[in-house]
Amino acid sequence: MEHIKRVGRELMYKGSMLEFYKDTIVTPDGKTVYWDHIEHKGAAAVVAVRDDGRIIMVRQFRNSPDKETLEIPAGGINKGEPVKTAAIRELEEETGYKADPDNVRKLISIITAVAFCNEKVDIYVADKLTKSVQQLDEEEYINVEYYTLQELKDMIISLFNVLEVNGIRSFREFKRLKLNQILGIINEINDIDDDTKKLYSETIRDLIWINNKK
Repeated sequence: MEHIKRVGRELMYKGSMLEFYKDTIVTPDGKTVYWDHIEHKGAAAVVAVRDDGRIIMVRQFRNSPDKETLEIPAGGINKGEPVKTAAIRELEEETGYKADPDNVRKLISIITAVAFCNEKVDIYVADKLTKSVQQLDEEEYINVEYYTLQELKDMIISLFNVLEVNGIRSFREFKRLKLNQILGIINEINDIDDDTKKLYSETIRDLIWINNKK
């Protein structure tokens, strides 16, 4: 692909969350064109799993699509705040559930609108949660709901937000990888006799098969 060069970036509007720029671009054939760019500080999201296996979701009105959406807890990163800390903070603020940092693992990073915005969202999975209280902003109105992974998979076609699709799919893959890791550990243990090792391995393979079918 021939080279495209950005030769200028002019701030057109600065909001509380976003900055809008007009970029001056030189195309490979020498033409000057203007592209929009939205600068974003980044965000963090959490697939939060309760002890009963259900996933915590939040329902709220979103102005841009002019509708209520069902989402995983997510929000912006404060200046100087580690992304993982932001994920834990947003989970507690939006849902009233608290996660210990040791029980929060990275799933995936995504860029939500690559054509015109640099927003990157890091998605985590959290379990072993403790009940706390919601700490909503004055303009926030959020309902907390709980769904099984299967229920969310059945709904995934109608989910509006790209975070949910990527987060839920990544959580399923996370579960599959964990089972495969356990299988590898069992096969490396020398103190287990072959019959017991075979029984354990077959059980884990059955769980992997069930997880893939869900």
